[in-house]
Amino acid sequence: MKESVAIIEYLQSLENIENQAGMKRFAIGNNNTLGVSMPVLRTLAKEYKKNPARNEIAMELWKSNIHEAMILASMLAIPQRFTANEMDAWTHVFYSWDLCDQVCGNLFQKTNYFIEKAFEYAQATEPFVKRTGFVLMVQYTVHHKKADDALCLQFLDRIEAEAWDNRNFVKKALNWCLRQIGKRNAYLHPIALACAYRIRQQGSAAARWIASGAIKELESEAVLKRLKLA
Repeated sequence: MKESVAIIEYLQSLENIENQAGMKRFAIGNNNTLGVSMPVLRTLAKEYKKNPARNEIAMELWKSNIHEAMILASMLAIPQRFTANEMDAWTHVFYSWDLCDQVCGNLFQKTNYFIEKAFEYAQATEPFVKRTGFVLMVQYTVHHKKADDALCLQFLDRIEAEAWDNRNFVKKALNWCLRQIGKRNAYLHPIALACAYRIRQQGSAAARWIASGAIKELESEAVLKRLKLA
């Protein structure tokens, strides 16, 4: 499509070598970055969101294998038209933590089946597929405030069951999810904290790392005050 070609050419014109080096240091991208900032991508997304062909543009951008274009694709794709098979296909392409997290926040968590996929992916073998499952749980916890807390209890069960996984981007997602559940409200806080202590007792290096960071934050004065628990 002409629009997608124009967007890619524009992004390429903004290539920034210094930013690319910085992104590489933070494990962003897969040697396919242009060094374009997120504010630029958000501005582009805002410009094209009223385009009647935005969904088709998104699909073309995703196929480009340009990191920033793929993130932009997640901002333009229409959640109501995004199928479960497409979610599976995109998830299995993930190669970096930021692409996973951006797509989950921009697109996946706005579909009506993302919870089902969260539980499915959370038991996957591939590290970024597994991370996706727990990032989707984070999205539910943080952005669906009025939704039922009962699902968060199920999330805690999955975190506890998978806390053995020492792969960096998996254990970080587990820790993130555990902390966010504990900070969601005063009801979930003690339940998540108790879960963290059980995980620490599992004894593995991954479990200790996941639990220790969560316990430290959930027992902090700032969190206790915000939840009116202190």
